[in-house]
Amino acid sequence: MSDANNYMPPKRIAELIQAIREAADKLAGDRTSRGDLKILSRTLRELRYAFKVFSPYRHNRKVTMFGSARTEADQPAYQQAIRFGRAMAEHDWLVVTGAASGIMEAGHVGAGRDHSMGLNILLPFEQEPNPIIAGDSKLVYMKYFFTRKLMFVKESDAFCLMPGGFGTLDEGLEVLTLLQTGKHDMMPVVLLDEPGGDYWAAFDRFVRQRLLDRGMIAEEDLSFYRLTDRVEDAVDEILRFFSVYHSMRYVRESLVFRLQRPLDDALLEEINERFADILVKGKFALGAALDAERHETELAGLPRLIFQFNRRDFGRLRRLIDRINEG
Repeated sequence: MSDANNYMPPKRIAELIQAIREAADKLAGDRTSRGDLKILSRTLRELRYAFKVFSPYRHNRKVTMFGSARTEADQPAYQQAIRFGRAMAEHDWLVVTGAASGIMEAGHVGAGRDHSMGLNILLPFEQEPNPIIAGDSKLVYMKYFFTRKLMFVKESDAFCLMPGGFGTLDEGLEVLTLLQTGKHDMMPVVLLDEPGGDYWAAFDRFVRQRLLDRGMIAEEDLSFYRLTDRVEDAVDEILRFFSVYHSMRYVRESLVFRLQRPLDDALLEEINERFADILVKGKFALGAALDAERHETELAGLPRLIFQFNRRDFGRLRRLIDRINEG
């Protein structure tokens, strides 16, 4: 549901488009090289088209699946990806992948064409679109990895990482970095292995022994991902994340959690005691939509948890969401 309700008055839209034109005009005065102009031109065109393709589906929850393009159909990880894609589609989620073979294909096989979206990277090898998504209007071709990764992150509500190579690790670590630094709203990240597999268990050991034990991350940062080799657990982790929590938005100094249902007094009191350390001042308070949210009509009726977050302890913020969802 990314950006589903980001209404903007026509005047403000016109101002932003004019700012883009002015920035483009300044490129001539900057004597920008032809090579740099080609990068900018292609980037703008790629993103414009990708925004257009995804726009009709902004109200749909989406999970992005990452994993190896080299996983064969007879391998356990491929079959696990089919099961996960099918399960998410049964809950009416769209499954977004890199649209190629291997795990990406398996996710689409499970989800089916109607529940599949793709962001294919143009490479001289490995990246032909899989037969499930090929020719579909929900498939976007992109030249640059950075524009593709931006779209994955911008449009997704959850991530499921399966065993993969450099690309999978690159994409997964970028998502975790964005969560840790607050550059993306909170969302669930599941590391799903094949049944009995140890790919992600080895990753988790590395994180704990080389990052956590050496003080390079905080204990709370481990909250950003969940490890499992069971599809049922992976699906439950994603759905549970949105069982009470709905979405978040900053409104001036306040962070606003939109909730599926109000919190009872006992839970609110507990939250104020357990999570006071992440507040700049004041307390956690229940409320209704703020004036700045008045254009987000679909969210207007949802109750809010409003507080002044320190914008630093994002691992703790994730744990707050978990506590809210526990009810």
